Amino acid sequence: MASESGGMPPEILSLLKEALSRTDPEGEPYARTMSSVFAPTLKEDPAEAELASHRLMIRAGLIRKLAGGIYSYLPAMLRSLRKLERIIRRALNSRGAQELLLPAVQPLELWKESGRDRKYGPELLRLRDRHNREFAIGPTHEEVITDIVRREIRSFRDLPLNLYQIQTKFRDEIRPRFGLMRGREFIMKDAYSFDTCSEAANDSYRAMHEAYTEIFGRCGLNFAAVEADSGAIGGSYSHEFMVIADSGENTLVSCPECGYAANQEKAELTGYAVHEGREEELAKVSTPDQRHVPELAKFLDVPESCIIKSMLFILEDKGPVLVLIPGDREINPVKLENCLAGGAARLAGPEEALEITGMPPGFVTPVGAKVRIVADRAVSRMLSGTVGAGEEGWHFTGAKPGRDFRVDEYHDLAMSVAGDPCPRCGKPVTVRRGIEVGHVFKLGTRYSEALGARIALADGSEVPIFMGCYGIGLGRTIAASIEQSHDKDGIVWPMPLAPWEAALLPLQTQKPEVMGRAAALLRELAVLGVETLLDDRDERPGLKFKDADLMGLPLRITVSEKSVAKGACELRERATGAVTMLPLEAAAAAVKEMRDRALAFRP
Repeated sequence: MASESGGMPPEILSLLKEALSRTDPEGEPYARTMSSVFAPTLKEDPAEAELASHRLMIRAGLIRKLAGGIYSYLPAMLRSLRKLERIIRRALNSRGAQELLLPAVQPLELWKESGRDRKYGPELLRLRDRHNREFAIGPTHEEVITDIVRREIRSFRDLPLNLYQIQTKFRDEIRPRFGLMRGREFIMKDAYSFDTCSEAANDSYRAMHEAYTEIFGRCGLNFAAVEADSGAIGGSYSHEFMVIADSGENTLVSCPECGYAANQEKAELTGYAVHEGREEELAKVSTPDQRHVPELAKFLDVPESCIIKSMLFILEDKGPVLVLIPGDREINPVKLENCLAGGAARLAGPEEALEITGMPPGFVTPVGAKVRIVADRAVSRMLSGTVGAGEEGWHFTGAKPGRDFRVDEYHDLAMSVAGDPCPRCGKPVTVRRGIEVGHVFKLGTRYSEALGARIALADGSEVPIFMGCYGIGLGRTIAASIEQSHDKDGIVWPMPLAPWEAALLPLQTQKPEVMGRAAALLRELAVLGVETLLDDRDERPGLKFKDADLMGLPLRITVSEKSVAKGACELRERATGAVTMLPLEAAAAAVKEMRDRALAFRP
């Protein structure tokens, strides 16, 4: 400690030693000194960091990059992760879940059994051992946990069962970015429920949904649970838990009236406003160089919504399909993939589209098209639309579906936007940005059937086990909390996730009267169980304040010559900036009360 090398009086050193020796039930000291903590802070922003969380986690000494998408967690970050782990374990254990730990290295044959080796593609990191056997580094553990259950669980009497782990995963992202938001190696809590029937599986799903609501509530986060697409995991339905943040990659669609909420990829869209027009005859008009909807609408002096966009998509399993949608709307690829069940969908390139349709880009037409045609439901209501004419520089006006061109199928294909009618109550929806931190899935028998996990019922019949799976990205949750709560000076930690709850800043460490008061206060805080970081460095007050703001601990206690002369110290709340002068003898109790109030869980 700087105070030791500065020749502090023995009584001060004794107070510091006593404070630093007090530990929580897990043996972690309540008090630490800045000079002894490995938290290398930086003055400048790292060049590679795009998001605030990435920038601040590096500057505050929380993480360091080892390789693309792979980070080392430094002590302060690990403290936050451990706090999140305790919150997770409390919520899951109280609902009967049991913790285990599964291998990170998995036989590839399990992935081949489930059929996901091909679906995951290059994100699944594969390797061979010295005997040339194929393995994978686990990106998730549905196959491994199902393999255990199929070997050990035989009877309905052994269910329900809920098993979870907190473990490192690896997904070989093609473009890792944003620090812990989209890394290749990450820490994840994954849980798996096993039940005898769909109704019992619903009960397990609801219990885990409640657990997640408790977890993110206890973390002090502003979040929302939204309906979501099941993606590569599969299953009948799922919900994402989103931390609300302007920088989020995901878009949330929600209804303030009835509470409906969904990821934009999943959000249902029915009966939205469309320019139907009045029925007209099909007419071919010259539209030189008008390839895009905004310029075409301006050229024809019509609303964008009366133009029908025709886009050629290639479905992984079913080939080309021409997709029609009103010109003021965007196609939702996830909806397209789900409704056509054709695997991954991608927009055909200009040369590819020309080769398949024989029509130039920007002028592709459904009139007389030979490929399969699907359209958004709103197109069916259009009495008169504008479509490409299949020739460079020409469009058809007055095009009516069913009369002038066929549509093989109608589906909900459009992205929902603010103001669209809620699919539940019809009121206007709102749109916000969010960061996915948790996902719960009702899997049904997707994996148990593929891997042969069956149980005997009371009547002697055998059925596949009904499953659910539930994930939380721990590092991502910490990063999301920083995205949600920071300012120009640094991190603003919510109390439950903060590495330490309070920063104690003696401004003149070489002054015995200042350091003595600070040491006594540190001891009192440790006795009361308040986690405190003492900045014992012999540095300028301005630097100490800057580092305190950068690290973002919820409470900052300042002891100075001026305050000691008044028998007081200054308490500042990081989130609000509110400053209170406290008598030194009452300061520790006041800090504990504020800490306890901030940690109180309000369902």
